[in-house]
Amino acid sequence: MPPARPPIPDAPGERIRVKRIYRAARLSDGKRILVDRLWPRGMAKDRARLSQWCKEIAPSEELRQWFHDHPDQWQAFATRYQAELAAHDDLVRELAGYACEGVVTLLYASKNEAQNNAVVLSDFLRRWLEREGQT
Repeated sequence: MPPARPPIPDAPGERIRVKRIYRAARLSDGKRILVDRLWPRGMAKDRARLSQWCKEIAPSEELRQWFHDHPDQWQAFATRYQAELAAHDDLVRELAGYACEGVVTLLYASKNEAQNNAVVLSDFLRRWLEREGQT
């Protein structure tokens, strides 16, 4: 008998999760979306168990390199990345739509679990859903 899925939260904003791609895939992850521009080092595609790889929503190559060179500039990175996200309304709408359907797990490769692009993206998506009246 397969394991039971945990209940899905009522509010779409609560259905958005963030997880390091190197952690094991779980049924509770729902739709697993990689939100990094580069493929994670050492990760086999079959082990990733992705629903989608949305590299277009990742920070630009310029911003990614800048943050790599300035890891102490978290707030500046977050602000700049939010500006980039605002220019991708179609992709934001698509990802937010997945949260309206069920659980979405945004996957990233960074070792820093507190300060990475998926954290910024999840906050951006929650605010977007709130503005759209989907919370």
